[in-house]
Amino acid sequence: MRTQIVAGNWKMNKNLEETEVLLSELSAKLPDTHVDVIVAPTFVNLAQAQRSLQSSTIKVAAQNMHFADSGAYTGEISADMLLNIHVDTVILGHSERRSLFGEADDLLAKKVKTALNKEMTVIFCFGEELEERKSENHFAVVESQLKNALFDLDANAWKNIVLAYEPVWAIGTGETASPEQAQEMHAFIRKTIAEAYNESVAEGVSILYGGSVKPANASDIFSKPDVDGGLIGGASLKADDFIAIIKAI
Repeated sequence: MRTQIVAGNWKMNKNLEETEVLLSELSAKLPDTHVDVIVAPTFVNLAQAQRSLQSSTIKVAAQNMHFADSGAYTGEISADMLLNIHVDTVILGHSERRSLFGEADDLLAKKVKTALNKEMTVIFCFGEELEERKSENHFAVVESQLKNALFDLDANAWKNIVLAYEPVWAIGTGETASPEQAQEMHAFIRKTIAEAYNESVAEGVSILYGGSVKPANASDIFSKPDVDGGLIGGASLKADDFIAIIKAI
């Protein structure tokens, strides 16, 4: 059975005190669940988050990392730096990294390979823009993003990959892909992986939906057979909302 995951991407939110308060609330309210729960605070609070959650089942992830081990890359964070504070999961390819910071498929491919070589877990994000959806080019865009960044990996590498489909038009806009649209794309993603590798790889990878998931729509989205959880943005910043989404699986 595929792992079901709810991951909270906090983006550039929460100072240290706010981080500790939210983590304390999440730990206290977390239900007994089979779901893997992950939070991704800002870099400056990762070490403290890891310490705060030592006795919790909640895992800590980074929001990004560089492909190099070290060097003259001002402002960047390496895989070894993350592993040194016991953070072994990283989000790569988020739509905001692509659109605001110009991260292209070739760069993301290098980051993915570095993370996997360090035996980290990668939450790899991808998805189409609004104009690509309107022009009915969304399947081709998603297929290209997957192929360019991931499809030269060995099949064994996929055990450390989690996919997060983000319809970019549904992030921070209040719009959400319908459960049917989410299922259609997730099924297409799985079919594309099966064609590139095999059914075993395709059926084993967890595919999260990341586009304005809220307590009100989480159950409907998560009920679809190829949706294995969610990458949650704004709703992960409120303990009660995030817990409600976890309970929706």
